[in-house]
Amino acid sequence: MTDTTGSTLKDTLHADLNDAMRQRDQVRTGTLRMVLTAVTNEEVSGTQARELSDDEVLKVVVKEAKKRREAASAYSDAGRPELAEKEVAELAVLEGYLPAQLSDEELDALVARAVASTGAVGMGQMGQVMKATQPLVAGRAEGGRVAAAVKRALAG
Repeated sequence: MTDTTGSTLKDTLHADLNDAMRQRDQVRTGTLRMVLTAVTNEEVSGTQARELSDDEVLKVVVKEAKKRREAASAYSDAGRPELAEKEVAELAVLEGYLPAQLSDEELDALVARAVASTGAVGMGQMGQVMKATQPLVAGRAEGGRVAAAVKRALAG
């Protein structure tokens, strides 16, 4: 690849989409098209179009995975298992592109590091700790889990 500013994750998504289309895998094809559309939308949002970095593409994939997880839960709660299954199948495709998720112990250790580095002592400084923790987590835990870990660390 000669263009070093491009995203290798995005290239992987494109290549996997082509493979899925060749294999006539409808769930994978649809899911990859959806995530690539989300990436393109992110690239053209704002004041000028730009190429997303791998980290930015990963954030888009994380956001799309979260949407699938929430939709599956909502469909299950509403008694629509066939729709929940579709969301779970799409989530499984997306999870193949996400880094391994942090265990609770690993997340708590990263939060403790962020608390120590910011010197936070109470809930009023939760925002500072969240800001310091996010780069350490980098897509390996959802925001809700991170926030819960930060609350535990600051309350204790």
